[in-house]
Amino acid sequence: MTPPVEPNHALAGRCIAVPESRELDVFAALLERRGAEVWRCPLVDIRDAPDPAPVLAWLRRFNAGDCDDLLLFTGEGLRRLLGALDRHAPEERAPFLERLGQVRIVARGPKPGRVLRELGLRPTLVAEPATTPGMIALLQGLDLRHRRVGVQLYGSDPNAPLMAFLAEAGAEVLPVAPYVYVDDATDADVFALIERMQQGGIDAIAFTSLQQVERLFRVADAQQRGAALREALARVVVAAVGPVVADALAAHGVQAQVTPPAGSYYLKPLTKALTGALLR
Repeated sequence: MTPPVEPNHALAGRCIAVPESRELDVFAALLERRGAEVWRCPLVDIRDAPDPAPVLAWLRRFNAGDCDDLLLFTGEGLRRLLGALDRHAPEERAPFLERLGQVRIVARGPKPGRVLRELGLRPTLVAEPATTPGMIALLQGLDLRHRRVGVQLYGSDPNAPLMAFLAEAGAEVLPVAPYVYVDDATDADVFALIERMQQGGIDAIAFTSLQQVERLFRVADAQQRGAALREALARVVVAAVGPVVADALAAHGVQAQVTPPAGSYYLKPLTKALTGALLR
């Protein structure tokens, strides 16, 4: 009788493509500990806003009491705000933390809450599902008339649906974009990834941001290879870290077969869900 596979070798013989950049080594290590071969292709990187002045101006307004509510879309955004203070205005960090404890904080899903807990704070409300429609659905139950609402944007996306809703609800909106997404892997690396999937050399691909999805399809479509990309993705198990990423894939006609349980949109639950799917 064949002995059972040890958990730390559960993915032996499997090749998993990882488009992650920021936590590439962390994610790769989680998979490699389970015996997987990792195809690294970091599609996008996250960087501070190229001009810190608007971010610092927003932070000073926030510290001066110009926000009644704060909508946090990502934990990364809160970390970048803190980083901007540490680099450019360390004297404003303590007032910022004090104001965070005073305003009503609405978090999109669990990730901002993790960063808040590191600061000894908690969100007032958490929107689930962790999407813009989920955030809007939660806000619809609040009276926002004449409220000054700070909005930490998801990258540099202006989030037109949310802005339209807030304006209609009578809120004054103060958006801030503390980071941007930039291309990472070369186009040649992206084509190599597509070809490897087409040839059957990859068993799964795990997306952790919608920007990864958009970059992949943008490169493929620019060379009239969108159909080839969809065919390649149909050959592998497609995993998404959460509903935002799954929705981005669906918009391109690709279904994510694997997502972590609701509220667990992190690398470890994604690794566990993907491992389970590949062992079926």
